[in-house]
Amino acid sequence: MSLKEQLKSDLKDAMRSKEIVKRDSIRAINTMIKQIEVDERKELNDEDVIKLVQRGIKQREEASMQYKDAGRDDLAQVEQEQIEVFKIYLPQQINDEELESGMKEVIAEVGATTIKDMGKVMGTASKKFAGVADGKRINEMVKKLLA
Repeated sequence: MSLKEQLKSDLKDAMRSKEIVKRDSIRAINTMIKQIEVDERKELNDEDVIKLVQRGIKQREEASMQYKDAGRDDLAQVEQEQIEVFKIYLPQQINDEELESGMKEVIAEVGATTIKDMGKVMGTASKKFAGVADGKRINEMVKKLLA
């Protein structure tokens, strides 16, 4: 079952069981998918949908931080609940040990020795860990290992 089919099925289930946060979150994901498909006139595959979900999580994290800064904890909580639903549709995230061992392989592969080689490492690592680790975690690991 493709990710888009899974989203449609889960949306129906959420509507039947009256899970409002889940329903609204899935609708937001479907809206992002439709927007890209209409604008670019192409059918999105699972990899593209995962990238959209990651972008949605990042947007909601930023919004949550802004709401917290403004003293609107109620709205920040709504954003956090949506983030949790979005994470359901991401592949299983790797833990820090797996990320570190994988990053050591990438660093050896590209021959990086100093922090100046970070660009080369990030390019390769971002492709290798796409979907299973976000860019922020990859970046922090590269800095840790090359420092």
